[in-house]
Amino acid sequence: MNQDNNRTPQRKIGSGFGKESTAAEVLAGIGLGGKTAIVTGGYSGLGLETVRALASAGARVLVGARRPDHARRVLEAAGIAVPESGSPAALMAGGSVGVSALDLADLSSVQAFADSFLSPASEESGTGLDILINNAAIMASPEQRVGPGWESQFATNHLGHFALTNLLWPALAAGTGARVVSLSSTGHKLSPIRFDDINFDAGYDKWKAYGQAKTANSLFAVQLDYLGRNSGVRAFAVHPGGIMTELQRHLPRAEMVAAGWMDQNGNVDARFKTPEQGAATSVWAATSPLLEGMGGVYCEDCDIAEPTRTGTPGARIRGVDAHAVDPSDAARLWALSAQMTGISAFG
Repeated sequence: MNQDNNRTPQRKIGSGFGKESTAAEVLAGIGLGGKTAIVTGGYSGLGLETVRALASAGARVLVGARRPDHARRVLEAAGIAVPESGSPAALMAGGSVGVSALDLADLSSVQAFADSFLSPASEESGTGLDILINNAAIMASPEQRVGPGWESQFATNHLGHFALTNLLWPALAAGTGARVVSLSSTGHKLSPIRFDDINFDAGYDKWKAYGQAKTANSLFAVQLDYLGRNSGVRAFAVHPGGIMTELQRHLPRAEMVAAGWMDQNGNVDARFKTPEQGAATSVWAATSPLLEGMGGVYCEDCDIAEPTRTGTPGARIRGVDAHAVDPSDAARLWALSAQMTGISAFG
């Protein structure tokens, strides 16, 4: 049982920003020179805008990419110069952004990425880790098994990032005030953690599987913050908002029309954010001075979210459900994840 009387309250703090704020706006006046960040999947949609904003504020940013050559082309097409090869330290020495291979569904790839970042060359260059944004994800994908039979959405969205964060712990703990941002979503409302059938062996439901993975992302932030705060590392979960990006690649248009996300002509509903707006809450959680001394909370629209008001019209799209911030489930999930991956920085 994780009993913690020092938890940050799950309530708004009045950040001054909101749903329409952009990543550039929340970073106005914040200098990140000398800071190093890692953004998984930072080459499409809101990940790309997250990288752009952090680099523009002076940070060195390493992008973890399943397809590194494709990632370089996308970043360069977006006006972001990227070296072609080398260690993370060398990649970022010639510019503000580098790319390194990372497949979150393959723990050997996660290990190789972390080993490369923690290499002696990185240590000699002073490349610690100040910001880790666990951004990459898949959504509502067809049933697929990875590793030793893990359900792919849980494995990619949660277990891969769990392993990555734990392997990078020495670099996070060596800094001063490092922050880890875990991208969740209102998808967490679709399912708690199914501890009795976490891999959907009894029957697959793509949306419940996505919901479980997003709940896991939130609970991960709760427990990491609890374990890491004495080392100065704080963690946050973030709902970026609805954004039309490559995340929807597994969804047929008819399904998105039926959900009200777009009309028959492909025009996206006005409720959706732009990628620049979608990246804002991640960047805010990673850098805002207002969050000093805080952590372990779920954020949305550039503020700490309020608990879901059950039974209200907005309950499905606003706030955080209790099961996604429950400290007991967070501790239980952490222990299970460590058992499944064989990786934990905390024993």
